[in-house]
Amino acid sequence: MALLSGLRVIAIEQYGAGPYGSMQLADLGAEIIKIENPAEGGDMARRVGPYFRGPDDSHFFHSFNRNKRSVTLDLKQPGAQAVLHALAARADAVMDNLRGDLPARLGLTYAALAPANPRIVCTHLSAYGRDGARAAWPGYDYLMQAEAGYLSLTGEPDGPPSRCGLSLVDLMTGLFAAFALLGGVLAARADGRGRDLDVSLFDAALQNLGYLATWYLNAGHVQAREKASGHPSLVPSQLYRTEDGFIFIMCNKEKFWPVLCAKLGRPDWAEDARMRSFRDRLANRALVNECLDSVLGTRSTAHWLDVFAGSVPAAPVNDLRAALDNPFVAARGLVRDYIDGDGAALRMVATPVRTGEEEGLPRRAAPPLGADTDAVLREAGLSTAEIGDLRRRAVI
Repeated sequence: MALLSGLRVIAIEQYGAGPYGSMQLADLGAEIIKIENPAEGGDMARRVGPYFRGPDDSHFFHSFNRNKRSVTLDLKQPGAQAVLHALAARADAVMDNLRGDLPARLGLTYAALAPANPRIVCTHLSAYGRDGARAAWPGYDYLMQAEAGYLSLTGEPDGPPSRCGLSLVDLMTGLFAAFALLGGVLAARADGRGRDLDVSLFDAALQNLGYLATWYLNAGHVQAREKASGHPSLVPSQLYRTEDGFIFIMCNKEKFWPVLCAKLGRPDWAEDARMRSFRDRLANRALVNECLDSVLGTRSTAHWLDVFAGSVPAAPVNDLRAALDNPFVAARGLVRDYIDGDGAALRMVATPVRTGEEEGLPRRAAPPLGADTDAVLREAGLSTAEIGDLRRRAVI
């Protein structure tokens, strides 16, 4: 049985952060009922290009919505709240990623849904939270990276600020939301009481500053960019040039430094008082890098990876093709086929969670808009006639 089998979540979601979080639950067996507004053509991510399998069937959408069920429901239409309550009555949680002021307007809060199900957990993912001066503000990942300081930490010291190449704030906030939802459901199953839970892009972005925030808040240190993507305090832990490209080396434990020196044919460096400890190497970062560059630049990346394998933490600097075509990825079974309703396969990166029962996990591609509307509403107790009436009134 899949890890989250028996967990039912209604997801009023769009684009990236919310769908990514609910997909992590779906990948582990949770039933995710994705609510999409038919008046808007469903989740706008269906139309995000440039790569499509068909009309309104984008690769982008599939990347966030596999293993889900799609139900069309326009929450602004008369009669929609009754349908929402019927769904909530048999669900464990509701998850939304809307602008902060919208859940209350659309009846997605605990206060609105508790009459239908006092155990319902309402998890809200917004840009800036549901209260405060920015509750009604739209917001996106790159904006959070900018305001939370990420761009000041990324790139070369003499270059312009740079964003991370991936939407890490979206992805992390989606995971925080999924984590919060599971915590809320565990509590509700223990005490019978649901609740509202809030996660925002801004809050998650700031929390991810981690030890850099702690350094500033307690020591007044404002971390800047280091050359070659170097670690702010551990040396060597950065990018180095080889004869034909680059290699990233991370001696993030003291034991790796003498091993690296030996592998490079310079065991004497490990005994040099200027480079013996983390403290010494940080104080003499330029000297350490000059020494390493003098040797690493004489041979290819592949050569050094072979020399270091299993002894010194190191990695090649791959582009996306090399990253996904990596034989280690295939050996780990990390790329899998997800099957659509017509039996066609879409290849995607699988969940990183290992359950020991990977073959039993769901492998469905993202659903067409509204593909499960009738079935889900019948499961919620609506008759064929009631469903037909909702469709005529454009509620679904």
